[in-house]
Amino acid sequence: MEWTELTSAASDSDGRISVDELQLSAIEIDLLRAGLLQWGGPANAPNEFAVAMGFSDATSMVSDCMQIRRSLGVDGALTPRDWTRALLALELAFASDLVGAGYEWSTTTGLSDEGTVQSLRSVQRKLAGIVFPAMRGGALRPARDGAVE
Repeated sequence: MEWTELTSAASDSDGRISVDELQLSAIEIDLLRAGLLQWGGPANAPNEFAVAMGFSDATSMVSDCMQIRRSLGVDGALTPRDWTRALLALELAFASDLVGAGYEWSTTTGLSDEGTVQSLRSVQRKLAGIVFPAMRGGALRPARDGAVE
């Protein structure tokens, strides 16, 4: 499915886009959920980092990641902003030793680095039509009062 179709489909409803619309496999959904679960575990971001990722602060990042993870498990539909935050959370949890799980990834998730990279690349391709427009549109920009828009 073309990304233009996905963005117009999202604007016709409540803005949420389902895993079915994105054609994400069960393995890809599990990978996203594993990445989100790392926050509050081995992955730990300072406030500035959390804000750059579209969260209000580090504390809300943990609770928001758990909410996004639950949504993926229940109906599999997220807003473009939450798809963007989920992808960033996965990428950093997997790759970063500084703030993510990094070299502990395979131990904490049970997923191999090789399999994760392969599935991550597929997820990135499938979400590109959602996350790039969301980023250009300022989906992760903090509001003036410190809350995230």
